[in-house]
Amino acid sequence: MIRVGVIGYGYWGPNLARNFAESRTCELAGVSDLNPDRLAVARKRHPAVKLVTQSAELLDDPQIDAIAISTPVSTHFELAMSALRKGKHVMVEKPLTASSDQARILIEEAERRKRVLMVDHTFIYTGAVRKVKEQVSGGELGEIYYFDSVRVNLGLFQHDVDVIWDLAVHDLSIFNYLFSERPVAISATGCGHIPGRKENTAYITLFFESSLIGHVHVNWLSPVKVRQTLIGGSRKMIVYDDMQLTEKVRVYDRGVTVSDKPESVYKVLVGYRMGDIWIPHLDSTEALQTEVNHFAECIDRRTRPDSDGQAGLEVVRYLEAATQSMKERGKPVELKRARAAA
Repeated sequence: MIRVGVIGYGYWGPNLARNFAESRTCELAGVSDLNPDRLAVARKRHPAVKLVTQSAELLDDPQIDAIAISTPVSTHFELAMSALRKGKHVMVEKPLTASSDQARILIEEAERRKRVLMVDHTFIYTGAVRKVKEQVSGGELGEIYYFDSVRVNLGLFQHDVDVIWDLAVHDLSIFNYLFSERPVAISATGCGHIPGRKENTAYITLFFESSLIGHVHVNWLSPVKVRQTLIGGSRKMIVYDDMQLTEKVRVYDRGVTVSDKPESVYKVLVGYRMGDIWIPHLDSTEALQTEVNHFAECIDRRTRPDSDGQAGLEVVRYLEAATQSMKERGKPVELKRARAAA
């Protein structure tokens, strides 16, 4: 049984604590938060768990095997590094760090100490995304043409990061999980409409060496909540709508066919294929429960998580490139191949 301490009991921390407490492979051993009011809430839900205001008390506890960090992005690096140096395995809320340099240092430290470093890319542990992965990896879609994702809602405005670092991180992590090809350049535009706040609306385009193209739209000022991804292939297409209670994934046997008959050198004949729609059965296990069990399994078996430090590094690199491009009004930023250590 892996004994876990959770640092941060604000928005996401309670979800982490609940899932560690309910896990068949983990035990919630402690919760830390600087706000006594938040600890009071934790006390009602987990009365037998060690509750402290100072995270050092969890880090110094030899009975705690792993630390889960759910705090502002600016604190991720320092807390994760401290935990690794204390010999703890570490799970960090997305995004992994505030910079790719910090991510590389954490990866190097985790490898040196032979500890698991995992980033909380929750969506790749959902039954829906894993079913989409099956379709993509199995070649059911054929050649992938595009990935188009919309993630918009009204709020929640973050004080320390813009909408890209808050929302787009989900879609970028999903993309990395689904496909083996990596972008060679990123372009982004965005704008802030609330005085004193960061960008609340943004559009990101990912360019590849192949004909694949990716697009992500994120927004904190939408009157409706939309969580939808379209994936187009040469054989089939997928609509993944996370707002649906059931039928989150639909696979469409639809597309276009181009005639190569030499009837005219000036005319390309395009036909449309309208086939069946398949709605696959999905695993309904809560994604975070799957994730915490996977974390414990990786610790026990000394294996790499699906969302390991390298996955976290790649997403942070995309976020940095998008931020730079946004400052330059959409100028594409070239991406070099990621390296785990500087």
